[in-house]
Amino acid sequence: MKANAQAMVMASLAGDSLALGAHWIYDVDEIERRFGRVTTLMKPSLDSYHPTKDAGDFTHYGDQTLVLLESVAESGKFDLDDFAGKWRNFFSNYHGYFDHATKGTLQSFEQGRGPDGAGSQSADLSGAARIAPLVYRYRSDIETLSSSARAQTAMTHNNPLVVHSADFLARVTHAVLEGAGPVEAMKSVADEHFKSEFVATAVHEGLEALGLSAREAVLEFGQSCNARGALPAVVYLVARYKADLGEALVENTMAGGDSAARGMAVGMVLGAHLGMEAIPSEWAEGMRAAARIRQMLRRIDESL
Repeated sequence: MKANAQAMVMASLAGDSLALGAHWIYDVDEIERRFGRVTTLMKPSLDSYHPTKDAGDFTHYGDQTLVLLESVAESGKFDLDDFAGKWRNFFSNYHGYFDHATKGTLQSFEQGRGPDGAGSQSADLSGAARIAPLVYRYRSDIETLSSSARAQTAMTHNNPLVVHSADFLARVTHAVLEGAGPVEAMKSVADEHFKSEFVATAVHEGLEALGLSAREAVLEFGQSCNARGALPAVVYLVARYKADLGEALVENTMAGGDSAARGMAVGMVLGAHLGMEAIPSEWAEGMRAAARIRQMLRRIDESL
């Protein structure tokens, strides 16, 4: 399980890094014209949302995942107060993009709210997509994983759609690390824990769309950040490319829109399923934080 757990973290962040250059371009034809088929980690253009980034960097989603990973590694566990402090400190001198959830949460902190009450009402899936460090730490403790995933998500995205998405993705990835197939895991977790939630609908919609191409499916669900469309797209991508992590992340990027959040979630589940050998070495070694990520994972292992 440990090797696949490491792959789970690396693949999640690779999904973000691969999407960086084309992130938030909604015209799929434009992506094709400008970049061709995106199979390498690219430097974003100066007119993008991430002009300060270089090839192998992360969007602001991946950057926050690193903050969470650092907090877990240093604390030996998930500590909401520690994560909140590191998160606020990180954004005090950040030269990347600030989304609405980040701005709203920072404003709430400035108004004196604590980390359990500062979260924005953003419905963006990104808040749920950065949980790979928690899955790594609590891969043998599903209940603590579930509560930690919900708490870290609500700190910035205090919206039921996103909080439930985080719990769903955490439980699915945990089940996959335990040996379940990804489609089986998504169906069983939705049925056992989310029968009355939008999650169950998202799983049904994602699996029903398997006859479509990736671009058709994502366009049908919606390319935006909102979890209501992004989660069924994640379900679709995981199910359609359950045997090919690289193809899943490439097709996700080519589908446009908020490909970074979808990529983190898809990479997390398929990394847990397929292991490190499924991640193209150019991606695994091309992420500029790769050595730092491995170091922090080793530190977490020492605390177990």
